[in-house]
Amino acid sequence: MSNSDKNAESPIQVSTSTSVEIATLPDPLVDLAKRARLDPGAPFSPEVLEALRELKSTDLSSFEIIRSKLKKVGCRVSALDDAIGGDKGGDGRAPSQVDILMEIASEADLFHSPDGTAYADAKIAGHRETWPVKSSGFERWLRNLYFEETGSAPNSDSLKSAVCALEASAMYSGQELPVFVRVGGKDDAVYIDLGDAEWRAVEIDASGWRIVECPPVRFRRSAGMQALPHPRKGGSIDQLRPFLNLAEDSEFVLVVSWLIAALRNQGPYPILVISGEQGSSKSTFSSILRSLIDPNTAPLRALPREERDLFISANNSHLLAFDNVSSVPGWLSDSFCRIATGGASVLRQLYSDRDEVLFDAVKPIILNGIEDLISRPDLADRAILLTLAPIPPDRRRPTKELWSDFEEQRPKILGVLLDSISEGLRRLPHTQLGTLPRMADFCKWSVACESHLWPQGTFWEAYEDNIADTVGNIIDDDLVAEGVRKLMSTRSLWSGTASGLLNVLNRGASQRAAASNTWPGNPRALSGHLRRAATFLRKVGIDVTFYRQGSERRRMIDISKTDVAQDKGGNFASVPSAASAVVDKVEEHNAAPARAGINLNNAARQNC
Repeated sequence: MSNSDKNAESPIQVSTSTSVEIATLPDPLVDLAKRARLDPGAPFSPEVLEALRELKSTDLSSFEIIRSKLKKVGCRVSALDDAIGGDKGGDGRAPSQVDILMEIASEADLFHSPDGTAYADAKIAGHRETWPVKSSGFERWLRNLYFEETGSAPNSDSLKSAVCALEASAMYSGQELPVFVRVGGKDDAVYIDLGDAEWRAVEIDASGWRIVECPPVRFRRSAGMQALPHPRKGGSIDQLRPFLNLAEDSEFVLVVSWLIAALRNQGPYPILVISGEQGSSKSTFSSILRSLIDPNTAPLRALPREERDLFISANNSHLLAFDNVSSVPGWLSDSFCRIATGGASVLRQLYSDRDEVLFDAVKPIILNGIEDLISRPDLADRAILLTLAPIPPDRRRPTKELWSDFEEQRPKILGVLLDSISEGLRRLPHTQLGTLPRMADFCKWSVACESHLWPQGTFWEAYEDNIADTVGNIIDDDLVAEGVRKLMSTRSLWSGTASGLLNVLNRGASQRAAASNTWPGNPRALSGHLRRAATFLRKVGIDVTFYRQGSERRRMIDISKTDVAQDKGGNFASVPSAASAVVDKVEEHNAAPARAGINLNNAARQNC
């Protein structure tokens, strides 16, 4: 090449995100990216390499701009670096695998979640995917780009070093953003991850719902997650009814209310407890509900053996569904209570003596089993209890046929649920409850959403009936509560110590109670048991008060009858009726113009 050729210059503008302008470039570099798109060997010609080498030594900024443009058109820039000599620093050293991996990873946006986990937003096939930096998904993405760049695979040590460096960058240089599983929220909108290959989501707000390509919230995906169907408008909630083995309209109302609550990004969530004898379709019932919220390759699972396993499952799924449960031990009952209404578990990190792992989760839960699963009042107070009837042989359907019909209806059923959520978001700010029951947030949300589905007050009537049945069942099964109720059947007040109360209860205890391993063996155990039962005893008109008396601060217990109204067979002091409990300030002309009525014709139903 002659000196005149080397000195020839042409103006060129390189457009970048920062509007960097390169005034002049040597002839071999003019339109190099365009030429490289047609001829991959163009950047490797001797005159181009010489011009790049000189530009790198004199104007590193312009060199990096050209190098970036070449990379975007598919040029193997690592091979180009080798050809022009040395790495980007110009010290003559070829870039290492870690250098190349870090260069590749610069395409991702790094950030961290509030719990201190490092994440990366990566552009893949034109859409955004969010992966933990320390995950197999992110490592696969790095390996793939490395192979495209170099034609070879990085070794495990280099990959590990790069991932550790990226994790540190995400923690100390990246912004903090919340990351959700399946259901998330931002401002006044709810977002549901569809789980499809394009990472799209449904956006729901007070004006309606729509599918968005790049939601403003981040979702991560765990193993086993499956895609939701693309929801469709124009359906009716009655399309769900034939697939659920429910005998009562009130039970159907509660199930739909639970579904709408479970598709929201805020708890607390009542625990749905399904019992029934063999052949009552408990497992199918649970699987259908999960497929409308958080479908998974393993929709139903066995109970975990320890708290760590439970909270790990809650961390990786939006919904927990446990199948064929025979009993719920005390420690697990307490854990379910925390997950339903909000709570955390702090566990020691594996292979560490000092570090702890915080699992914080509020998730919907489904339990199903043959026997009555709930025996502790604190868990029952957070639950909706359903009992399924056995299905006669002439009404059974083949599993394949049932699921085929359900899959056909699922998009419209999901669309109806989304319509109800939008209605709830619009009406919630103006909805008030006269008094607040235990699951007040769930009740308020259900009342706000129900006008799209059935007449106002339908939910309250169904919910208070379910609570009444639950109270009666729990007290009947609780030997101590039953003993106290028997004691108070002949008096209006009892006062004394736990020791004295235990003596009185022991004298009147049935043979079944005396032989039971749950009957308290000492005053301390009785006090603890009585504290758990106090809430439900109060609902049947028996008030239990603990206090200290005298200078010795002696522990005392007062048990008294209250003047609550006894209805529902004397088992339950009713929560406020729909007329008095719900105050809806939304004007009638703002209500949804079309409301799907609940089908009350039992004979027309086709239960699965």
